[in-house]
Amino acid sequence: MKTILVTLKAFLLLTLVTGVIYPVLITGIVQLIFPEKAGGSLIIRDSIVIGSKLTGQEFSSPGYFSPRPSSNSYNPLPSGGSNFGPTNTKQLNQVDERRKQFIYRNHPDTLKDVPSEMLFASASGLDPHISRESAMMQVDRVSQERGFDDAQRQKLIQCIDNLTEAPQFLILGEERLNVLLLNLETDKIK
Repeated sequence: MKTILVTLKAFLLLTLVTGVIYPVLITGIVQLIFPEKAGGSLIIRDSIVIGSKLTGQEFSSPGYFSPRPSSNSYNPLPSGGSNFGPTNTKQLNQVDERRKQFIYRNHPDTLKDVPSEMLFASASGLDPHISRESAMMQVDRVSQERGFDDAQRQKLIQCIDNLTEAPQFLILGEERLNVLLLNLETDKIK
């Protein structure tokens, strides 16, 4: 009986420390030091939340840059990949359909030129980034849909250059662009 009481007290103490005190303390510290990041890196325009820098979202209009596909329709609650294997028929059909759509919309030089991130959803299904290569392949479509002249098209390419992020710590990952930020900058081109 004595062992059970000691175990129960230890359990309650550890639950209080690790389940209440520690999370509240860390949350408070992070909100003081990194308020924007702790709040979800939300982008607000005219008092309206239009998205987050951390989560991908759908852009179906041809006048916008297309994001990486999502296996969960960019829903952050059940985030995750499809878990289909590389030989799964449904996966192969999705990739084939995405390839056809990208080719139809963007007219790459060859069928092999479609970047892999435009064919495969990320592991979370929420990746907000595409490669610089993917963005550059969409410039003609976006420019044409918006009726951009050559000067505006050059501004669009300059936006891509300015928003291209280096690999994390200069070694992890690849150059990438946040699609939401790119589309917001595209809207500013007059």
